[in-house]
Amino acid sequence: MKKWLLAGAAALILSALSAPSFAEYKAEHRGGTMRLLSRSAGGSLDPHINYTLQYWQLYQPTYDGLVTFKKAAGADGFNVVADLAEEIPKPENDGKTYVFKLRKGIKFSDGRELGVKDVVASFQRIYKVSSPTSGSFFAGIVGADKCLAEPAKCTLEGGIVADEANSTITLNLTQPDAEIFYKLALPHAVILPADAPTQDAGSVPIPGTGPYMFTSYDPNKALVMERNPHFKVWSEEAQPDGYPDKVQYDFGLSEEAAVTAIQNGEADWTFDEIPSDRLAEIGTKNKDQVHVTPLTAWWYLPMNTRLAPFDNEKARQAVSYAIDRSALVKIFGGNVLAAPVCQVLPPGFPGHEPYCPFTKDPGAKWSAPDMEKAKQLVEESGTKGQKVTIIAEDKAISKAVGVYLQSMLTELGYQAEVKPISTNIQFTYIQNTNNKVQMSITQWYQDYPAASDFLYILFGCESFREGSDSSVNISGFCDKEINDKMKAALALGVTDQASADKMWTEIDKAITDKAPAAALFTPKHLDFVSKRVGNFQFNSQYYWMVTQSWVQ
Repeated sequence: MKKWLLAGAAALILSALSAPSFAEYKAEHRGGTMRLLSRSAGGSLDPHINYTLQYWQLYQPTYDGLVTFKKAAGADGFNVVADLAEEIPKPENDGKTYVFKLRKGIKFSDGRELGVKDVVASFQRIYKVSSPTSGSFFAGIVGADKCLAEPAKCTLEGGIVADEANSTITLNLTQPDAEIFYKLALPHAVILPADAPTQDAGSVPIPGTGPYMFTSYDPNKALVMERNPHFKVWSEEAQPDGYPDKVQYDFGLSEEAAVTAIQNGEADWTFDEIPSDRLAEIGTKNKDQVHVTPLTAWWYLPMNTRLAPFDNEKARQAVSYAIDRSALVKIFGGNVLAAPVCQVLPPGFPGHEPYCPFTKDPGAKWSAPDMEKAKQLVEESGTKGQKVTIIAEDKAISKAVGVYLQSMLTELGYQAEVKPISTNIQFTYIQNTNNKVQMSITQWYQDYPAASDFLYILFGCESFREGSDSSVNISGFCDKEINDKMKAALALGVTDQASADKMWTEIDKAITDKAPAAALFTPKHLDFVSKRVGNFQFNSQYYWMVTQSWVQ
């Protein structure tokens, strides 16, 4: 019966899909307060530190970079456009140099005018605060090697060169980078005031240049955004004005309570997944308030390749064989909301070719778990009987996945337990090697549409940092041969992206075979909004553009 209800709910939700609205700005809808909910906060508010979708979604109307992803509905949002720079510069010096000319008259929310010194200081700050992507995204800037070695003394001499008189910034790279504009368009490269603190700002808002500014943040209670009084539109496609006067983001309600609050008109949206036992209800009673969108993302299970039992490749492969991905899809809400996967690159991504070695019938797609093979591998690994702790988020679905995995690992012969911890800290906790995390449940949503964003970022040697909360290579995987091939693919992409994508296909298979993480499923995104939310638009890069919707 439960299976039928979930499937029924998914079908109803799918039928509720409608094309995104492309309404032009309507002044009569300006004003009001958008009320958002989440079970917990998303960690530091610092845009150079935070690496969560929860807050990246809010940075789009609060901060700007030299370039940005276009604020448009659908896949058009993958296009990079000029933002604080007047235009996207053409490459010079064989693709190793770019000269950006700053727009004039743009002010931070504290009233100070943005200048080239802010750009220089912001790029230096990426290293001084040990931004999670300083070693992976920006290591190719001239001088970055010294900054990574001694962050506090970072100058990026020769890498970021300011010309005050002409309002230009010259970016010099050690080698061409086919993805440099994607990287510059992300929040970790936004421009902050030159005197922004050189350590994690935590819960203290830093002034930005977008139409909104953060005015207060208490991770235990709420986050508030209000209009930036100094904002004027300079580019509709880069940074359009917004509708609500205020965005109130409250923390602490359970997923169940959040759904009820939206149904009662007490809130407008929730960040958390909708509990599966409420899907049928909202699919029938509230179908006009539901938006479902395919994602390039995955839920996965990092296994620590530097700790027992998963320092043993056969033990990791055993887990990948044993997982019943159809059971996990049901936990997530059914086939319309997710699909089983067993490789790293999600469907539709550059380099993706269907590949599944960890299934009953290895081939292009997952069919069923192979417990016999899994148990054989556990025996061969000599790890049977060892203790395994699974670190989950304290959210309903993550905990349910954890309970399933505990049962599966027990059947394989391990002594397994689940340890749910606050979503507010879980992602940083599982990255830090000091916490000795063996296995965790997490998700990865693309930073930008390139294969390296999954493969190199999550499994590149340079993404692993001992003892750091910002070590997104959670499994600690580092295979020199594969790493060299990833760097070769990145280099090839500068001149021949199609051939590079073929290399990424091979890399995807090689990493999948090594099983540093078990792929679970690829999700679709469900947004459940209140009846008063108008002009809902989903941007493929930033997701729901909160301030492009109105509430009156």
